Amino acid sequence: MDEKDPKPLEEIVQPAQPTISYQSVDKLQRLLADEVFKHTKDPKKAAGRALGTLVEVITYYLLKTWGLNNQISIEQRLEEYGNTLISHNVEYSLHPIIRSYVLNFPKTEKNITANMILKTLTGESFDLTGMKKTNLSLLSNNILRNACIIAKSEDTNLLCSIESETEEFLRLHIYEQYKKPYAMLECKRVGVEEGMSKGPQTIEKAKQGAYVARVASSLQKIRNGAGDMQGIIYKSDGEFILKPFVELMEEIINSDDGDLLRQFILTVGVVSNHGNWIKRDADGDLSFSEELFQKELMVLANSYDWLLFLTDQGLSQFIDELLFKPTEEHKILRETFLSSYAEGKKKNEFTKVQMNIQADGLLLKYFRDNLQMIEGWFNVISPSTKTLTNLQRELEQLKNKNWIDIYE
Repeated sequence: MDEKDPKPLEEIVQPAQPTISYQSVDKLQRLLADEVFKHTKDPKKAAGRALGTLVEVITYYLLKTWGLNNQISIEQRLEEYGNTLISHNVEYSLHPIIRSYVLNFPKTEKNITANMILKTLTGESFDLTGMKKTNLSLLSNNILRNACIIAKSEDTNLLCSIESETEEFLRLHIYEQYKKPYAMLECKRVGVEEGMSKGPQTIEKAKQGAYVARVASSLQKIRNGAGDMQGIIYKSDGEFILKPFVELMEEIINSDDGDLLRQFILTVGVVSNHGNWIKRDADGDLSFSEELFQKELMVLANSYDWLLFLTDQGLSQFIDELLFKPTEEHKILRETFLSSYAEGKKKNEFTKVQMNIQADGLLLKYFRDNLQMIEGWFNVISPSTKTLTNLQRELEQLKNKNWIDIYE
């Protein structure tokens, strides 16, 4: 693709076209701006937001494929550790489950509202004492609401998702989450302006993400005089533990000590766009090498417990295979994505919150069938000695803690 003369979208989706180069995400943004978002006031910015949405979607469906569907909440407020007067919205948080229930719901309804689900639960003697219903819909005109909260209490949220379906019924999974999470994830993507080495908002996004990562959890990072990263956590009696950070983090995750786990939140950041976070080498190429990390990337690595990098190659492959040149099986994904951004369209149905129900099923299958490949799209920035498999295991360990006893 010639950067000065991008080809029409229709040409790119033809099978004869080569796979998008992993170094061309910024060109891809311009292509989207010219072909999909030309009707908007600022096409490049709109295309950048769409790419950011795709990073969020990839992260979300990876978490679901890891078996964390029932633990996920989306865009919930997270109070600062030791300072409950301030809270922050985070893209994803993972929460302990108190109880769950399976409900068969007839497929005759086009819309499934929180009120309809709660009425059915009441008829099945599901205890809703202290719960206040929401006005959200799990399903509305074939648009699924992910991590749909149907009721709230002071300390918990009641959510619903579609587990499976038959010809007559949707099998709904109802689950009650503690509002206090044990992990949180945020995605950071900033596009690069033409003629610039990095996006102008990069440092601001890095500072914002770093601040939330540093104030979310009882486990906090500090450096000693030699520059070594240490971890410190206070216990309820005022005593504290000070150890090398990764060692202390592992000790907490492996522990069943409620004093250590009660206020602990594993913080995970996901960044994308090589050209924005990594310097070019002497040959002008983008190389995934620590000595070429931009300052902003190092700021985030020093703040989150885990920092992941969704490579340009991974993002390009997702877009190429599912949105630009889909197989017959995946055409609905392309149609849903493009229709969501059509001129005059008011409701996006290809986001982490709202997803076309057919597209949701196809994405889940794609991620299940290609999990190893998709995991390869991510590089671990920090902890530098760990792998994505280690992160999955840590999230699984936290998921399986006896949180009811821990919170008592």
